[in-house]
Amino acid sequence: QVQVVESGGGVVQSGGSLRLSCVASGGLFRAYVINWYRQAPGKQREWVARITATYNTAYLDSVKGRFSISRDNTKNTVYLQMNYLKSEDTAVYYCNQEGSNFWGRGTQVTVSS
Repeated sequence: QVQVVESGGGVVQSGGSLRLSCVASGGLFRAYVINWYRQAPGKQREWVARITATYNTAYLDSVKGRFSISRDNTKNTVYLQMNYLKSEDTAVYYCNQEGSNFWGRGTQVTVSS
């Protein structure tokens, strides 16, 4: 079973940037579709971004133009570059191989205004 570990979160001021990493182990990484999700306090987990094996990407409307998802198959890693962060981006961010039931511990992103 594929396992993922998220990292790169932290505390940043509004308008700042962070880059999250998702390292996967097990299986054929380059064939995976990887999604980023986030969960803010008191809210349901929501989908944020997606990248396919052929590098096609998709984004939640509210992050389009600010977030960018990419992958490095040589490192079994998917990145989420987050720019122009807003307070409403504060959440725990998770990555997930599409179709997998495995979820990592996530990484906390806190944007202060």
